[in-house]
Amino acid sequence: MTRAAGRHFLQIPGPTNVPDRVLRAIDFPTMDHRSPAFGVLGKEVLDGMKRVFKTASHVVIYPASGTGAWEAALVNTLSPGDKVLMYETGHFATLWQKMAKKLGLEPEFIAGDWRTGADPQAIEARLREDKAHAIKAVCVVHNETATGAVSRIAEVRRAIDAAKHPALFLVDTISSLGSIDYRHDEWGVDVTVGGSQKGLMLPPGLSFNAVSAKALVASKTAKLPRSFWDWGEMIASNKDGYFPYTPATNLLYGLRESLKMLLEEEGLDNVFARHQRHAEATRRAVRAWGVEVLAKNPAEYSGSLTAVLLPAGHDADRVRKIILEKFDMSLGTGLGKLAGKVFRIGHLGDFNDLTLMGTLAGCEMGLQLAGVPVKREGVQAAMAYLAECHASPARVAA
Repeated sequence: MTRAAGRHFLQIPGPTNVPDRVLRAIDFPTMDHRSPAFGVLGKEVLDGMKRVFKTASHVVIYPASGTGAWEAALVNTLSPGDKVLMYETGHFATLWQKMAKKLGLEPEFIAGDWRTGADPQAIEARLREDKAHAIKAVCVVHNETATGAVSRIAEVRRAIDAAKHPALFLVDTISSLGSIDYRHDEWGVDVTVGGSQKGLMLPPGLSFNAVSAKALVASKTAKLPRSFWDWGEMIASNKDGYFPYTPATNLLYGLRESLKMLLEEEGLDNVFARHQRHAEATRRAVRAWGVEVLAKNPAEYSGSLTAVLLPAGHDADRVRKIILEKFDMSLGTGLGKLAGKVFRIGHLGDFNDLTLMGTLAGCEMGLQLAGVPVKREGVQAAMAYLAECHASPARVAA
């Protein structure tokens, strides 16, 4: 095999690059998960995750991918045959809807165009029609990883309230938690779903539910089968920092380290501003190349990733293949309806200005090598914007 010099650029929208100090923390010797020392660790990471979700209520941590947290959110709150209102923002919203159907729920999918977030007005209108309150939950993906469009969660909450509907509100933040501002309590969310492998800067393997008091009440009468995912046993054990079954101890070491970096050293507001800066620089590069940002509404632009829509007749997967072979950089593929039409640039997690410039340079060179008709102005546009941001921090796009 031919050796590739330097490090691989992992610029997919998750899993993201894991900081060296987090890797070193994960490498600590595994401890007894019933020991006093583990109880201290458990309480520390549970309290830290409450700060990330911005909640005073319970956070449950599972040794699972985000898909497991999707399932936990549904089975703890709902019963067979319950109607669930979901919104088609993209591939991952579609997968969550398919899971709901497999679990014996009756999901109703509001059609979307895969270029925008969930429409609060459409949700409100449908809930107003539901006079009998047959709909038991509204499920929305905050940041659609397939498209780079963000749903306006606070506005969806207001829409549910305006309709005077008692449905639970479930939100997926798998690709936004720790990267884009999110407020579980303030926005009136009942269950928030998260994962470790994106903004939290960890490998895959941990997932999360932030749970409101209303959701906990619903869990007492929910009839979908659950054992591994049951909140009750988890919350009872978590009171003292423990878990009802063997936890992913070494990933919890890494989580403790990443929480220290996010909360104590950089601060969440600074983390969010950094992601917004890199996202805006990326969009300026895309426009300077002369191609499209997939997300259409500026109010819904993602701070985590940018999906790049190529002109008709050009294969985005071929561009990705060339970039991987020539520059040892991985970009996100187009998923579902967007296969072959877009590639996705991940700019989240442990990511700085120079990493972004290397990423955009690889994209610009790869687009040229693939014969996509782009202008050689994207990298320069991004650099000019970043320079402005450092000269005047208030310049960073909101």
